[in-house]
Amino acid sequence: MYIDSTPRILVIDDELPICQNCVKILSQMECEVEYALNGYDALKIVEEKGFDVIITDLKMSSLGGMEVLRRVKEGHPDTIVIVITGYASVSSAVEVMKMGAFDYLPKPFTPDELRAIVRQAVTEREVRLQDQKLRQQKGDLKSFSHQLIGESPKIRKVIDMVKKVAPTHSTVLICGESGTGKELIARAIHANSRRKDEVFFAVDCGTLSSNLLESELFGHTKGAFTGAHKDKPGIFKLADGGTVFLDEISNMSLEVQAKLLRFLEDREFLPLGSTSPQKADNRLILATNQDLKKMVSGGSFREDFYYRIFVYPIIMPPLRERKMDILPIAYHFMRQFTRSLGKNIAGFDNDAVNRLRQYDWPGNVRQLRNVTERAIILCEKEQISPKELPFLNDIEQLIDRIPSTNEELKRIKKEIRQKAVSTVEKNFVLNALMQSNWTVTRAAKKVGLQRTNFQNLMKKHGISLPLDRRLSKNRSLGSSR
Repeated sequence: MYIDSTPRILVIDDELPICQNCVKILSQMECEVEYALNGYDALKIVEEKGFDVIITDLKMSSLGGMEVLRRVKEGHPDTIVIVITGYASVSSAVEVMKMGAFDYLPKPFTPDELRAIVRQAVTEREVRLQDQKLRQQKGDLKSFSHQLIGESPKIRKVIDMVKKVAPTHSTVLICGESGTGKELIARAIHANSRRKDEVFFAVDCGTLSSNLLESELFGHTKGAFTGAHKDKPGIFKLADGGTVFLDEISNMSLEVQAKLLRFLEDREFLPLGSTSPQKADNRLILATNQDLKKMVSGGSFREDFYYRIFVYPIIMPPLRERKMDILPIAYHFMRQFTRSLGKNIAGFDNDAVNRLRQYDWPGNVRQLRNVTERAIILCEKEQISPKELPFLNDIEQLIDRIPSTNEELKRIKKEIRQKAVSTVEKNFVLNALMQSNWTVTRAAKKVGLQRTNFQNLMKKHGISLPLDRRLSKNRSLGSSR
């Protein structure tokens, strides 16, 4: 269960045995649980202490659960309220849901049913708290296509720097490891700038050759090179008035760097094959995962270009340096993927939370996103456990163990090999399925396996199709009959 602090729960029922049983059951979930025997006492306790979740009986001899719900939602709208109702009162459940109850629990209920609904309620409470933080951030930083999630000092510093530079026309250099969200920051700057209604154009300089990059940026004239059958405007012309984001600029040739330097100085450029300079008003945001200063010393990056773009550097911290943000980010991705994959998953259990927090995330936020998606695909229960997370942590733990005998050394080496092969094999199958839109035949063909052999690998690693794909397949089979 995802909890930044111990959840506080209040049980309200005028039957003492029910209160005592609920306290006993919920205390095993690492919750702080109190109870009240009537609605009036409960409301006083709520005002004094505050609670994350309130579980109240609907029918009580003094103040009923309906009135408790109404008053709690008036004074504490973010508190989650679960209503306990007898079978004869199930019709009232519709009314309490309309009044803002999170859910209702019919009597009699089992310990597992109580724990399950409380887990969901605690997760919902955490989601609401996170959404509040995001709304606060939106007050400081207007909404853009993705969310900057996190409360760590390092990410707050980044957000503050974006706030300050966004309204200006200054060139920005974003530095950081791969997967830290450099394009996310670039889009945030654009979305909060005076150019926000103009085009944002992202270019990955690492995927284009020098000549192709130059042609893409500056355009070319007819006959400038073999295959140039007509004039083509470049990105700077197409994005005139907007923002151009150049990612992985360490891959640029010295020649392209020189031409970009001229553009930054004069807002002027020459299309390939042209002798007539053109002008464009673009804001440039650049990004790199390399140490440009070292590249300058090694002669692979122009010194004058380096100092021209090093106007306002923003350093994106790796995920291992902002560990308090790991869970909020993971839950953000979890909500996205549970919707798209048709899963009903409440969150991560405590062991999974510990795994997420302890791992160093060399692939940063991008890796966390992929891990979360894979875990949701594999999860068949209401919570994600370490079973659905990569086995890399298990391998690391084996590596960290110091064997005391040669036999133990052999056994550990064998375990590492087995787990490594299993991890690679499972990722191989999942990757093929995800790239083939979860079509088994297409995935098998893509990796060069017979469909039956591919299905055997899926079965071996407990991989099944997402719910929406299974339903789609069943509908197709039904329509063909």
